[in-house]
Amino acid sequence: MTILVGCSGWSYDDWVGRFYPMNLAKKKGDWFSYYARYFKTVEINSTFYRPPGELQVQSWIKKARDLEGFEYSVKVPQLVTHKALVEGNPERAIFWAASFEKTCVKPLDDAGLLGSILLQLSPYFKKDGPALGNLIDLLDGVSHEKYRYAVEFRHRSWLDGGKKEIDPAALQALKDRNVANVLIDGPGLHVGLEQTADHAYLRFHGRNYDIWYRGEKEGDHRLDRYDYLYKKEQLETWVPHIKEAELKAAKVKVYFNNHARAKSVRNAFLLMDMLSIEHQSKEIQLQDQFTLGEF
Repeated sequence: MTILVGCSGWSYDDWVGRFYPMNLAKKKGDWFSYYARYFKTVEINSTFYRPPGELQVQSWIKKARDLEGFEYSVKVPQLVTHKALVEGNPERAIFWAASFEKTCVKPLDDAGLLGSILLQLSPYFKKDGPALGNLIDLLDGVSHEKYRYAVEFRHRSWLDGGKKEIDPAALQALKDRNVANVLIDGPGLHVGLEQTADHAYLRFHGRNYDIWYRGEKEGDHRLDRYDYLYKKEQLETWVPHIKEAELKAAKVKVYFNNHARAKSVRNAFLLMDMLSIEHQSKEIQLQDQFTLGEF
């Protein structure tokens, strides 16, 4: 039984001086190796925006091939989840997903570096008409029996009648294929704790509800929707659920997506401490050294 805690990405300029030392400010090529001193996993989000080329995938492999037990989890391209599925074209979704498996997933797996594959569904992908059938077609069109897939639902139509859990039919579709139902802490959809696979996947997005849904306010110093720091008591409620997930799953992966100003790093350290996971730690400087008002 293993719990891996990490961040959603590592290449952020605003981590310099907070997590990355200042002497690495102009050495982005060294950021990953520094990150990997502290974490055994990372979630790659860049694959969502553009399917990576061979050189990119090989660079990830080269960075981590000598790191014992390190895992990359990768997000499926938006061509699959936000275009083809939303447009009701499962055949096209399968085509792009299969291509992603061939060019990115398989090489990482062959190198022993693959964690999970995240299918983050579009917030516009609603459970109506053939939607569930299309999702099932997609899951049957990928190698779910070989790789650890996880699905993140984002529209409220996927909730059951009590609005506490994902619809039973959708959960059963995941269970039948050993695909994980992503557990979420964030300002959007709060799904329940139902586990559908022998592996578990959790994502912490922060709780900036106003920025996510009402737009940023003038004078708001938060960088974006991911500029949020979890308090200890907010994470404490998750500790028993994560421990329970560990009892049911061979591996539990937890990723903090509240990356602004290295807050994800600080929260990941805090959660690892709360779970008694041994790790190297350091103090994260969260506040800027100055504000515009001082000039």
